[in-house]
Amino acid sequence: MNRRTKIVAVAAAVLLALGAGGVAVASGGNGGHGNHGVREAAALTGTAKLYRPAGDDITFSFDAHLAAKDNKDPQAATGTFRFSHYKDGKGGYAVAKVDCLTTGGKVAVVTGKVIETDVDAFRNKRVGVSVHDDGKRDRLGYSWVGRDTNLEVPPCLSAAPFEKVLPGTGDFTVLPWQVDYPTE
Repeated sequence: MNRRTKIVAVAAAVLLALGAGGVAVASGGNGGHGNHGVREAAALTGTAKLYRPAGDDITFSFDAHLAAKDNKDPQAATGTFRFSHYKDGKGGYAVAKVDCLTTGGKVAVVTGKVIETDVDAFRNKRVGVSVHDDGKRDRLGYSWVGRDTNLEVPPCLSAAPFEKVLPGTGDFTVLPWQVDYPTE
């Protein structure tokens, strides 16, 4: 193959590769996850630390998603969320497998069964968390407040987002759920 043909072949290959990448980005591609531009039905992602003047280190992280094909079934949501609370070298953490996700505007509610923890009170329990993604100072709430924290939380329920996150740590992103309603 002569030099000119090689240059043309390499240039064509580069253009094809760039074009395919551009199409994926333009159509909302998500890194090859196979949805080809179809928007997720809902999502909650991000991490933040809660504000506590006593210096507690409380962190919540979310990676929860509801696929477009499951738009009418928030209990088909997938992903995990994690929370931890430490102070003076004591505390614990938990990881929950998402079993329900609902969002509306900038508010999300996610529940999940705890699948990993070093806190006996959370072991195999369903917990719920709510998030308000206000773009300035996010807020967060959780189901284990009040007198009777041993109650089993139903799917998709939690307390209102009553806690403030530490300034500069809230990077929650809520993708609003778009429910399709029948027209007749």
